Amino acid sequence: MKQEINYENEQRKRTVAWAVAMALAIIWFLITFIPFLFMVLTGFKQKLETILYGAFHLPETLYAQNYVDVITDKNFWVYFRNSVVVLVISLVILLFISACAAYPLSRFRFKLRDPIYLLIVAAMSVPIHVTMIPVFQMTIGMGLYDTIWALVPTSVAFATPISVFILVGFMDGIPKELEEAADIDGCGRYARFFRVILPLSAPGLSTLAIYNGVNIWNEFIFAFTLTQSNENRTLPLALWNYQGQYAVNTPMIMACLSLSVLPMIILFIIMQEKLIKGMMAGAVKG
Repeated sequence: MKQEINYENEQRKRTVAWAVAMALAIIWFLITFIPFLFMVLTGFKQKLETILYGAFHLPETLYAQNYVDVITDKNFWVYFRNSVVVLVISLVILLFISACAAYPLSRFRFKLRDPIYLLIVAAMSVPIHVTMIPVFQMTIGMGLYDTIWALVPTSVAFATPISVFILVGFMDGIPKELEEAADIDGCGRYARFFRVILPLSAPGLSTLAIYNGVNIWNEFIFAFTLTQSNENRTLPLALWNYQGQYAVNTPMIMACLSLSVLPMIILFIIMQEKLIKGMMAGAVKG
């Protein structure tokens, strides 16, 4: 009898927990989806609609000309190309450097390990915008000002501390017996890294690629500070084309924003499986 009562209590607790989890999931979905829906629908409005009826009024008709104008704008594709170049090169360099730095910090024990690791962790607390003036001066001194190559070092430098921190924890969860087996098979230190550790770290690297990719893709302040000409600006700066001195074309800006987030959505859809694996691996570690 007591077992039946305990079983019913457990079932009741699970039902309540499931209901609370679903309610929180629905609330979170609405919080995240409604702004996205507002952005997309505003892109289908005519300019006068936002003035006459307000920002939250549904569009009278689906005016797709805003999206057509953005897509046919040559500057939009120049900005898009620059963003893709900066994103791809920055991620390749960032992930490789982070993996190379995290491996010795995770696997080797040497005198300077703890100070170096603490320094990396401390660098995570530095606000990136505090470094804007020094970075601006260094960029001019290196002759990289007003080029897309000025954005690659900044993107890599500011994302490296947290990337190394996450990868160290991820690599700590990889069994050392796998390296020992590879060592017995004749693999050297570099071969163990490239053939064992790096492939097993693919879920963690994918998680970092999405996390840092969104930040690099949406970066505005440094892109605005370190570039000047339209030929070298990135996609977030395309918004400036649709505002003037006395007026702002809000539907065009929203249409541009909607098209700008599509690459990140596609990237997430492609890599969501590895992202979930990386998050689950980090959750059950140790």
